Amino acid sequence: MILEKTLSRPSARLFAVNALLLALVATWPVNAATVAPENARADQYGSGWQCKRGFEKENNGCVPFDIPANAYLSASGMSWFCNRGFLKVGGACRTVEVPPHAYADEGGAERGWTCSRGYRRVDGACAQVIVPQNAYALDTTYGLGWECSRGYRTDKGACVPVQVPENGFLTQSGDDWKCDRGYAKVDGACASVTVPANGFLDSSGKGWKCERGFQRGEAACLALQVPANGYLDYSGNDWRCENGFRKNGAVCNANE
Repeated sequence: MILEKTLSRPSARLFAVNALLLALVATWPVNAATVAPENARADQYGSGWQCKRGFEKENNGCVPFDIPANAYLSASGMSWFCNRGFLKVGGACRTVEVPPHAYADEGGAERGWTCSRGYRRVDGACAQVIVPQNAYALDTTYGLGWECSRGYRTDKGACVPVQVPENGFLTQSGDDWKCDRGYAKVDGACASVTVPANGFLDSSGKGWKCERGFQRGEAACLALQVPANGYLDYSGNDWRCENGFRKNGAVCNANE
């Protein structure tokens, strides 16, 4: 009777339920995946674990990285890199064979060496960059290693002047030219764009369009003949029929 009265109290019932749950939990099997093995720590983003710096997962444990000679552990602690002057080949660090006029770069590079300034890579070696007249050297070990000065263009390993015609100008790159507005390229020259009556230069400045109410012909702007029950379209250079009519040649016929 006393036990029944005690369990009838809310606090006593809650205590009894908690005790039962704890007893059940104590009998559950332990999940090995949630228990951090040696040289591991709990995963801060989940319920699992991850290996400490310098170790990697193998099966259900953490084994140390096999770092070869002339290598060092990365900043993340999850991989390794070769020292300067060595190149990663498989699981080892091979000494870099640095050709003349080059220097060893970081071990993660493709070859482990870079040509000195004034030289460029050619067939596994460093060839001297010969800068032609009217050019300047580039701070790169790829390509030609030089670039023509403004107003010149590359031609068969040399820099030849860009011939800018009358009414033309050098492009921003400096190795080509364009015509001024109102002129167009024709056979290496800048020819004036002939704008017919009732026309105007287009946005490019190299061609022309007709004013609203005119239609472009071969070399002229022809007045549009808008028939009865027709109207100029949004472009202003053609016409359409009103609702209830359809276009038939040069007239608008009523829909049947």
